Amino acid sequence: MNEAYAVTAKEYIGRLSTLLAALDLDQVDKAVDVIAQAWRAGRQIITLGNGGSSLTALHFINDWNKSIYMSTGVPFRGRSLVDNMGLVMSYGNDLSFQDIFVEQLKNLLQKGDLVIAISGSGNSENVIRAVRYANEQGAVTLGLCGYRGGKLKQLAQHVVWADVDDMQLSEDVHAIFGHVVMQRLCRKKP
Repeated sequence: MNEAYAVTAKEYIGRLSTLLAALDLDQVDKAVDVIAQAWRAGRQIITLGNGGSSLTALHFINDWNKSIYMSTGVPFRGRSLVDNMGLVMSYGNDLSFQDIFVEQLKNLLQKGDLVIAISGSGNSENVIRAVRYANEQGAVTLGLCGYRGGKLKQLAQHVVWADVDDMQLSEDVHAIFGHVVMQRLCRKKP
């Protein structure tokens, strides 16, 4: 087993606490502001990611669509590009797995929409292609990444970076970010 991994709950929570203490909170607050601006402007807020990050993308939209609207009465136009497995598999089979997100964006993205791309490594090719396309179309892009940040950290216009070489800890930070967004936007009326 890799020695970098925690083997007890105390060790894991200790590593997470250290990571959270070192997190750039200004970066997090600026990213929340980006989401708030898109929401107030009535823009689509589109999430995407692979593996555990795909579930984080879905979790964001679940929380934000329901809770922000119920708390404020202002529609939250969130959608995830991972929630239609048939469509994802069609693009993966007929074109390529690297194009599953960019092809969906071609059909629905409008200038000024917000694309939130989640990738622990920051190097998932299908995520990078989607962010590159969104930038080219005049969308706003926010990348959530871990490790060294990868290509996503360089390509996204806004970034929340968990500076840790551990996928689970990166995913923990990304999940916490989603909850910060929900609680902040639920408290503020546009």
